[in-house]
Amino acid sequence: MRHGFLLINKPVGPSSHDCVYQARRLLHEKKIGHLGTLDPAAEGLMVMAVGAKALKVVELFNKLPKEYEATIKFGEISSTYDREGVIEEFEIKPGVNLPTMTDIQNVIADRIIGKIDQVPPAHSAIKIGGERAYRKMRQGRGVSIPPREVEIKKCEVLSFEYPILKARIACSSGTYIRSIANDLGILLRCGGYLQGLKRTKVGDWSLDDSAGLEDLTWSDVTPLKEVLRVRLKVELTSSQAEDVRHGRDIDIKVEQDAIGWSEGFPIAVLTPAGGRAHARKVL
Repeated sequence: MRHGFLLINKPVGPSSHDCVYQARRLLHEKKIGHLGTLDPAAEGLMVMAVGAKALKVVELFNKLPKEYEATIKFGEISSTYDREGVIEEFEIKPGVNLPTMTDIQNVIADRIIGKIDQVPPAHSAIKIGGERAYRKMRQGRGVSIPPREVEIKKCEVLSFEYPILKARIACSSGTYIRSIANDLGILLRCGGYLQGLKRTKVGDWSLDDSAGLEDLTWSDVTPLKEVLRVRLKVELTSSQAEDVRHGRDIDIKVEQDAIGWSEGFPIAVLTPAGGRAHARKVL
């Protein structure tokens, strides 16, 4: 049985859950999860964890930065900030000019780049009072989602011819690109929504190295020991490894979430315990 990570090129249409189901079917492995959801209307890189040991370390990679290619359409707005919602024409007020390339670049530099307080879409999977926000919206109940700090590291214009803007956006985990599209429409006073989205990077993983979902095989899975080589590594003696496997603390100092290795394999996620080390998770 192999355990590891799998890079998938998700097409437009299926949900992230659909893609996981397809991978489970093709690999005959039930224990598969992923590092971050892509909406059905979005495409691009999905990173999946395959096998029970890989699922145990998913949390170590949950905060990785992401990179996207976004297509934004101005002159219209959406109830969900993307093409999945109700689309309406935006009434541009008299005296307001259509945005130019210079206008867009100035707004991006002044209001988008850097650490910003972003309000996620009401139609999102964020839990409000223990319930998904989108479920409340579908039932006609309003939601109030507080803003949260995210970081937009890059927002590069790839092309622009009104009403279509294409941009490359590098951002922190938890950023909603459709909120950026909506915000740009507000700031430019012409309305806007996310018409298309492709995720191209998750951390150092790239869409260029991904596999198609239809012809997936076990050879596409990167072994867990290769995935964890980028983490802080602590070599354990055979006796220390035995203690770790039986839940006993060992007499070494470690940093939080260092990976304990024995005989060429990662065996535990370690945490400091009063000058010693404790296995927070045994792999």
